[in-house]
Amino acid sequence: MRKRIIIVHGWDESLSDCDWEGWATEAFRAKGYEVITPEMPDTENPVIEKWVNHLKSVTGAVDKDTYFIGHSIGCQTIMRFLETVDTKVGGAIFVAGWFNLKNLESKEEEEVAKPWIETPIDFAKVKKNLVHSVAVLGDNDPFVPYKETKNDFETRLGSEVITISGAGHFTSDDGFKSFPQLIEIFEGHF
Repeated sequence: MRKRIIIVHGWDESLSDCDWEGWATEAFRAKGYEVITPEMPDTENPVIEKWVNHLKSVTGAVDKDTYFIGHSIGCQTIMRFLETVDTKVGGAIFVAGWFNLKNLESKEEEEVAKPWIETPIDFAKVKKNLVHSVAVLGDNDPFVPYKETKNDFETRLGSEVITISGAGHFTSDDGFKSFPQLIEIFEGHF
């Protein structure tokens, strides 16, 4: 069975105009992996139930050969999906994932983020369903509080944390239209 990778993009992104997700989809496919990169619904106003249900519909059955890679709110979507299944998956890479946010630019953004921040996640169940997880964080992310988030990934999920200095929020504005390190991280850990 070959490894299957599901890549979940972030808030206010689409596959035609995303950061590194489209590049990663092609790069992983070129290496022989099966890759699914769903276009998430209503990306300007992501809602937990809609995103998790959409991920369920495109993912189908998961197993130890299924791997997830998420960016920002996509990481939360993956965690919330994993608390709904009773099957171990191969693992996950959480890029610029978060449990809390800072420096949101408008009241509308705060309203969108509020349920994602305040609705509890069953971390014990998520951790039980992950063989291994890696969190990739920028030490200067303008939206994700670095030290708090690093600690949360380590303590809540037992994730290995890889810090990339100066990476920001891993967007194309931060220089991440491509992301070769992601391939190295995946192949070095899974």
